[in-house]
Amino acid sequence: MLKPLSDRVVLKMVAAEETTKSGIILTGGAKEKPEIAEVIAVGPGGIVDGKEVAMTVKPGQKVITSKYSGTEVKYEGEEYVIVRQGDILAVVE
Repeated sequence: MLKPLSDRVVLKMVAAEETTKSGIILTGGAKEKPEIAEVIAVGPGGIVDGKEVAMTVKPGQKVITSKYSGTEVKYEGEEYVIVRQGDILAVVE
């Protein structure tokens, strides 16, 4: 299992939609990089760059991140993105 440190969060991107709401099938080039991800693991927070950081996201939540933020990693055949909590823009409720 990946265990993030400090204020980092491990995310698994939600797959891009293969079809539009009206039923049009999208080709590979027409799909946008997904921005919604599921939180897999959350670091402990603590002092980051001299400031106290409290972690507010929890595993299982769906979040929206900046399109190209974070570091992509492959672990045990799965692809994840590790971001700082500050790179998460919103929680999807």
